Amino acid sequence: MTSFDVARVAQVSQSAVSRTFTPGASVSDATRRRVLEAARKLGYRPNAHARSLITRRSRIIGLVLSYLENLFYPGALQRLAERLQADGYHVLLFVNDTPNADDLVSEILRYHVDGIVLTATTLSSGLAQRCASANIPVVLFNRVMAQASAATHSVSSVRSDNVSGGRALAHFLADAGHRRVAFVAGNEESSTNLERERGFREGLTERGLRIWARGVGNYDFEQAKGAARELFGTAAERPDAVFVASDHMAFAVMDTLRFELGLRIPEDVSVVGFDDVPQAAWPSYALTTYRQPVQPMVDAVVSLLRRQLHDDEVAPPEDVVFPGELVVRGSARRAATRRRAERRGK
Repeated sequence: MTSFDVARVAQVSQSAVSRTFTPGASVSDATRRRVLEAARKLGYRPNAHARSLITRRSRIIGLVLSYLENLFYPGALQRLAERLQADGYHVLLFVNDTPNADDLVSEILRYHVDGIVLTATTLSSGLAQRCASANIPVVLFNRVMAQASAATHSVSSVRSDNVSGGRALAHFLADAGHRRVAFVAGNEESSTNLERERGFREGLTERGLRIWARGVGNYDFEQAKGAARELFGTAAERPDAVFVASDHMAFAVMDTLRFELGLRIPEDVSVVGFDDVPQAAWPSYALTTYRQPVQPMVDAVVSLLRRQLHDDEVAPPEDVVFPGELVVRGSARRAATRRRAERRGK
């Protein structure tokens, strides 16, 4: 069965059939119902591959991430995939656990994708130039290019305000009376970690403090547990608070502090994270964290892709940054708690 057969049965033009099965195309509700009913009777299914040969658009978006273990990404990527699919795009997921995405993105280009979304991988200037030359938009999600060049200026990015988030967490801990504040870093070369640590250092400096001790978790659960053991297991004087660069690692730190080292949270040590994944609200963690505005970030990614795909002229790249929100729960001592303790001491 072809679209011409459907048009004959529905008593409409073939172009009306084509518009009915084209996401976003203009067609009346009455015509759409007639076409869909005729297609159902005939068992007609549009051939996406054939359509892509005609339109030169595959309507496929390549989505690249390093791993799904980090609890922030499954929920965020689900929202992104749902939004793209609602707009008539298909998502092709690629997982790359190497530091550089060039080889994998080269493979993605063979699928004639219309656009690429990169989450936690590194894109070289050369590959960014290849994508730009082929008019394939690239959007970085939850990250930004570490080293800008003429080629990477063609790449858009969407992320939360990591610097402000780090600063807000520093102020929160300092205002609660903490003085021995530790930091557990993620991937030390990633833009997310660099920005969060920079904001955290700046916030502590504004309160007359500095990072008292530092470990590296590399955004990995087991490595974060090791960092917690090093920071809290052998030190003669332990930190009284710790900022962990992601919620995923913060859970590992909290488990280690409680079940291996016998420390109480927040009585002995306050723990704060970054992301506000759903598990952060579970009573067993009740993690104080900095919430990333996932839905606005997803909407911005799709908007950037659509604009670059549909504008006749090349749309200039954008660096979109959204403010987040400090979410206070029970894993960290609050300023009010400090004041009550001081009054009891008097």
